[in-house]
Amino acid sequence: MAKTRTAFFCRECGNETTRWQGQCPACRAWNTLVEEPVAPRKKAAASAGIGVPRIAGGAVPVRLRDVEGTERRRWATGVGELDFVLGGGIVPGSVVLVGGEPGIGKSTILLQVAARLEGSGLRTLYVSGEESAHQVKLRAERLGEHAVDVTLLAETELDSVLLRAAELGPEVLLVDSIQTVYTPELEGAPGNVGQVRECAARLQRFAKQTGTAVFLVGHVTKGGGIAGPKTLEHIVDTVLYFEGEGGVDHRVLRATKNRFGGVDEIGVFRMTAEGLSPVANPSELFLGDRANRASGSAVVSTMEGTRPLLAEVQALATKASYGAPQRVSAGLDPKRLALLVAVLEKRAGIPFGQLDVFINVVGGLRLAETAGDLAVAAALVSSVYDRPLPADAVFIGELGLGGEVRPVGQVERRLSEAARMGFTAAYLAPRAVPSKPPAGIRAVGVENVKSLVERLFS
Repeated sequence: MAKTRTAFFCRECGNETTRWQGQCPACRAWNTLVEEPVAPRKKAAASAGIGVPRIAGGAVPVRLRDVEGTERRRWATGVGELDFVLGGGIVPGSVVLVGGEPGIGKSTILLQVAARLEGSGLRTLYVSGEESAHQVKLRAERLGEHAVDVTLLAETELDSVLLRAAELGPEVLLVDSIQTVYTPELEGAPGNVGQVRECAARLQRFAKQTGTAVFLVGHVTKGGGIAGPKTLEHIVDTVLYFEGEGGVDHRVLRATKNRFGGVDEIGVFRMTAEGLSPVANPSELFLGDRANRASGSAVVSTMEGTRPLLAEVQALATKASYGAPQRVSAGLDPKRLALLVAVLEKRAGIPFGQLDVFINVVGGLRLAETAGDLAVAAALVSSVYDRPLPADAVFIGELGLGGEVRPVGQVERRLSEAARMGFTAAYLAPRAVPSKPPAGIRAVGVENVKSLVERLFS
């Protein structure tokens, strides 16, 4: 009996090597090589003399102008927030990977999507590798709508899944999850690097050849990344991450890769007894419990992809209990917080040397862009002075090391969202003040952080 060939694969980039090394020679990541069996390679056709062998049935090179066909119409999922994140709906023949923590709602949202697609006349096939048919039915009865009309296949062997999918011919195939599917051509348990990579590649080929849209559920590691090789995210067309804190009932669906739409777009959902309900006005959700007269609270108009979103930044500065003051942040890069504290101390003369500083972005949001610098600075100063900021003001701007306030992009859209939510004043860089601000809002230009402090607390 021939011995199965094995090789070492990098979990980060998928690079293959013949022996184990502490560092991947391709991506230079440490301790990422794992040993996996290799699928037997098919023998290539013999070449006639010198040159490239001719492969029967291979693709023929064509000029792009000669490619026939038009853009295919997208399929609406019936879930508005998901359609927005996908860029307008499901693209036929695309492969979408949905990742997130256990219990955050990945299976629920896909079953809801399958139900609404069935209701609109599109055939779906829901493949469950983690739950039995009875367990899925219980969830479908709780969701209501057309969930009980979804065709279910409780199977983990990939060949059987593809065979049933070819027989039924669904427009949308949903696999929950990619880590439970396996192919008998490879040795090793489902979920290892080789199995995940091979199964995802074969599902991708099936999607491109048949025009079936494929949704894959992906588990995440302790570090928050999708389990399996990094090449899994390169294979698929779209990567969606579910984010959410354990103590809140809303979920944020973020697109980190999208070949058919914008990245960093978000959709907001609320977890209810009937499943995930889209939130049409996320700004109202995140500002709903704001205490207007509390010190240390500021509102920023941030951009999540192409969507403006208002978020509350809370700051607390208190006397340090230990020798070294703490710098703790939730939703903001700790290094960014340390930089802003240093700028306030140096350029505005506010001492933080003996103060513990805590920053929280309400609702579990993350301030990834620098447009939130001005709001963080205003909240910190408000907490130090223990005086509340104007309840009707938003803060938009980046702080430089010299204390200057720098402009950010898409100011008009940010101000329009603030005006829609009832805010009447906006503090931003002088160069960013529009010639015609939205009706009902007053744009105030501040040159540096010192002038901001003087305007607010003089």
